[in-house]
Amino acid sequence: MTRLFLAALTAVFLSSAPLSAQDATGLQPVLQAHHDLVENASRRTVQEVLDALTDSDANGVPEFLQRWQARELYMRDSDGVFVFVEDEDADPFVLLDIDTGEAIGTAGSREVTQLRPNRGVQTVIGAALVQFQLLSPDPATRATALDAIDRSPDADQLPLIARMLEQETDPDLRASAEWLQTRMIIAFAEDEAERVAAIQSLAGDLRVEARAALNPLLTTRRQVAETLPESGNIARVLTPGTEALPTDEAYDMLVEADLAPAYVTAVDRRDALIANIEDGMVAGYPVHTLNTETARAAAYDSLVEAGLAPASPSEAEREELLAAHVFYDLYRESSAAVTTAAEETVAAINTRVGMLELVDLSLDGISLASIYFLAAIGLAITFGVMGVINMAHGEFIMMGAYTGYVVQTFIPDYTMSIVVALPLAFVITFGAGVAMERLVIRWLYSRPLETLLATFGISIALQQIVRQIFGAQARPFTAPDWLAGSLVFNDVVAISYIRIAIFGLGVLFFCLLWLILNKTRLGLEVRAVTQNPSMASSMGINPDRINMLTFGLGSGIAGIAGVAIGLFAQVTPELGANYIVQSFMTVVVGGVGNIFGTLAGASLIGFLQKGIEWLNPSNTLAAQTYMILFVILFIQFRPKGIVALKGRAAEA
Repeated sequence: MTRLFLAALTAVFLSSAPLSAQDATGLQPVLQAHHDLVENASRRTVQEVLDALTDSDANGVPEFLQRWQARELYMRDSDGVFVFVEDEDADPFVLLDIDTGEAIGTAGSREVTQLRPNRGVQTVIGAALVQFQLLSPDPATRATALDAIDRSPDADQLPLIARMLEQETDPDLRASAEWLQTRMIIAFAEDEAERVAAIQSLAGDLRVEARAALNPLLTTRRQVAETLPESGNIARVLTPGTEALPTDEAYDMLVEADLAPAYVTAVDRRDALIANIEDGMVAGYPVHTLNTETARAAAYDSLVEAGLAPASPSEAEREELLAAHVFYDLYRESSAAVTTAAEETVAAINTRVGMLELVDLSLDGISLASIYFLAAIGLAITFGVMGVINMAHGEFIMMGAYTGYVVQTFIPDYTMSIVVALPLAFVITFGAGVAMERLVIRWLYSRPLETLLATFGISIALQQIVRQIFGAQARPFTAPDWLAGSLVFNDVVAISYIRIAIFGLGVLFFCLLWLILNKTRLGLEVRAVTQNPSMASSMGINPDRINMLTFGLGSGIAGIAGVAIGLFAQVTPELGANYIVQSFMTVVVGGVGNIFGTLAGASLIGFLQKGIEWLNPSNTLAAQTYMILFVILFIQFRPKGIVALKGRAAEA
């Protein structure tokens, strides 16, 4: 009583004090008018205090609410005045006026009471604080308030969002607020037309949040009744025995609704028999004779006749009960106009998403085709033009990737290291290819099987050499920042910058090879040696020199492909082995000895593999298996590939 009297006296004194000493519309008078509710705040009662503070013209309400929520509000026990303290670790405390922030005295820790609102009260205070934060001059504060509303939206916050939008000038915050307002209108607005308009505004919106806002409107609960209700937003009527509503599930619904007797299961029958055992007998049957299903069924029927157990419905009774009731899905949303608009909008979004997923799948296919083209174009020269089965082609790709790694250890600038690594990888693998052709391949041109075995052995040797030098663990080959991330068109379609760069590199090499083979003397000599080595030799062309340069060119291109592949794949001694099979498939399917065929083969295999992976995303290994089966079938019907050579080159 004494504390209440002092609090009332303080409130009267503060309210009668001159404005220079205490603003009549300050925080203290409002709090003193609701003294007990502030001191003993609860989730149920604190809203009255918050409403009073919000309706007052007092300055500093947001700052006060923040400090109250943070448990920084104290009450002086002698007179019930609410204060802040300057330093919570000091003793005595320096008390600060909650309106002016000026020191108004000191008090020991036992002379004040710290107000500690519980989590529920803090939540309510935080909700009230949002309306002030939304109108804060600080954009970061307004953004924080929007995030808080987004995490826990409420119908009462809709007017706050509208008020914020009336004066919001920041374009990003305005867009965020409008997007939040649209979702809140869909969820909480009372005007049906307003909700429908908000739903229709999302048509074609690809954001996941858009579908998340619409899907709750289309949730249903399954119902059963004797007749279809006239009221209620019914989504669909269900027929028992269909895929949407199996017969057993429909009957279980009847049982749960007390509209039909439950089945008597074997467990139920056993429990009933056990419960009715008397002197070793059950319904006149000795217990020891109930060792078969037939005997237990007969004993249970006796219990049913005696009224000691429920009867199980027959098949005819079950069908009759199912036919006598109607089953339907009822929308949880009561407005039919809202659910109709939501269904149409979701259908439009899904249609657009499906089309864009096809575009995204096409981009993935182009990306994979570019990788396969880069990996196979060198093999198209050595295998397609020269007829050499080079099983070490993958190791030239691996050598290119390791060249990039080594260069990057000496040149830390990622962009410059790639600029240096590309030509250096070509030079190194070109030299390695020339050496292999001079030392091994030149002696085996007329023996393809021995060429295969020799190059296979060389591939194993190269892997072991690299493993001895660099170790078996993966080595880092980092792409520069401008190749990091992805080009995002929308929430569905995106492609990484590395894959775009590889696509560009593939186009560049396609054009260069076409120019070399069709517009240069070297290309003319390569084509001449390919079609008729003897005739080319008689015309003054050195076939050995052309074979050496051609093999070196194919190997050098494989090295450049290794630099590109190493930017996104792990640089290990087995890197090349992961691409040798796809490279051979690309060349064989596309057509031996033709860069257009290689391009066609890479495109076909890349798109087909991505399509298979899309149909079975959980098992990418299956896509590889299906691809090999496809190639086997394909070459049965078109053994010369998509783009087959014509003339004497095809006959050679």
